[in-house]
Amino acid sequence: MNQTVETVTQSFEYDDLYLFIGGEWIAAGHRETSPVVNPASGQIIGHVPHATSEDLDRALAIAQSSFAIWSKTPAYSRARILKRTAELIRERARHIERLMTTEEGKALHEAEYEIAAAADYFEWFAEQGKRAYGRVVPARRPEVQQLVKRQPIGPVAAFTPWNFPGITPSRKLAAALAAGCSVIIKAAEECPATALAIARALDDAGLPKGVVQMVFGVPTQISSHLIASPVIHKVTFPGSVPVGRLLAAQAAQGVKPITLELGGHGPVLVFDDADLDEAAALGAANRFRGTGQVCISSTRFLIQRRSYAHFADQFVAATEALSVGDGLDPATRVGPLANQRQLDKIDALVADAVQHGARVLTGGKRIGQAGFFYAPTVLADVPFEARVMHEEPFGPIAILRPFDTLEDGLAEANRLPYALSAYAFTTNARTAVAVGDGLEAGMIGINHFNMINAELPFGGFKDSGYGSEGGEEGIEGYLTTKFISQV
Repeated sequence: MNQTVETVTQSFEYDDLYLFIGGEWIAAGHRETSPVVNPASGQIIGHVPHATSEDLDRALAIAQSSFAIWSKTPAYSRARILKRTAELIRERARHIERLMTTEEGKALHEAEYEIAAAADYFEWFAEQGKRAYGRVVPARRPEVQQLVKRQPIGPVAAFTPWNFPGITPSRKLAAALAAGCSVIIKAAEECPATALAIARALDDAGLPKGVVQMVFGVPTQISSHLIASPVIHKVTFPGSVPVGRLLAAQAAQGVKPITLELGGHGPVLVFDDADLDEAAALGAANRFRGTGQVCISSTRFLIQRRSYAHFADQFVAATEALSVGDGLDPATRVGPLANQRQLDKIDALVADAVQHGARVLTGGKRIGQAGFFYAPTVLADVPFEARVMHEEPFGPIAILRPFDTLEDGLAEANRLPYALSAYAFTTNARTAVAVGDGLEAGMIGINHFNMINAELPFGGFKDSGYGSEGGEEGIEGYLTTKFISQV
């Protein structure tokens, strides 16, 4: 594994940054800004403007007025705009991918996948909006007609994080717009250009002005301002459990529904009958995808005891074969962490685990002095007292632990309050059924890790939140049910 990393120098012009309110692209002017940093070099590449209270009040008023128009726009007309948005994202994919890698750090091949998936969400929900069906319920009296209608819930406040700056805004925007809602979205200040490129595609596709507005700023100030407004009827947020609890409490003050996709600590059960070499190779690739900054990432690898040593050797070898570097280098498979906070957190978690007796099988240290690179790290013999056994690491740390029986494996997999994603590797059909039924997670992968597609539900339960995005379920949170009984 490389212990030094060079930043790739290529001619690429980073986009100017704006607020997008009422169909206007608004430069910083005299507003406060925050720096955008390239994680591979640590250099500032731009400054994103922060919305003022006046900006937010204006956005709220426009969201209310635009909802009255968009909610009455036929689903087929909305679909045409969303499909055109998907086309524009695909046409502009190469530029948006490079924006993402430059500001977020992930490898180009991951950015390519993410932008392709972002376009898929707009295309998928364009069709789902046409299928927001109601129904006729047979009445008990012949003169009564009973109708159930599905209607858009109202203006939405959406908040998105930095780790998936293309998919996450697209998934929320596409579903809300397909349902007929207007949206104010606060995207991540660390990687604003990717989200703004999505907004520009919507604007260029012909979305009526003000139906989508994008703002940036201090997260607590933006969220409290928007959620408290009577204009907002729905809130959606992916992120950490503590912030999710805070936003849920704020939404509850206005009795507003909220969709929460919060943390995870994905267990992977590897049974003796599994293809161990394949499980190790796929597991390492999945664990260190996005530099481990993926909420559904595999984190705790629980290996049946007889196979533990062989799996550990193969997993370490697969980890050490991963090329770490600037995401703009086509050879890179693991980029830098997204920011200094993440680097400091991972360093502290590894140090704490080692202090409690864990063994570092590979990695365990920062790479170089420029940027936020940390070596993909594999820990063994991690005691339960270590923080990483309880806290979502959200970085390039994999934990290996043995287990004996199916019951033991399920007990450890389900020990934590997270229930977002879980995985298992086995060639035994009965075992596959047992772990599918027994694992506590909203998303379960058996013999593979591919969990994100537009047509699939995405979400968890317990401390990992509630509500689903993607799939048929994805549009439900943006619709309200109205029952009409008429004589």
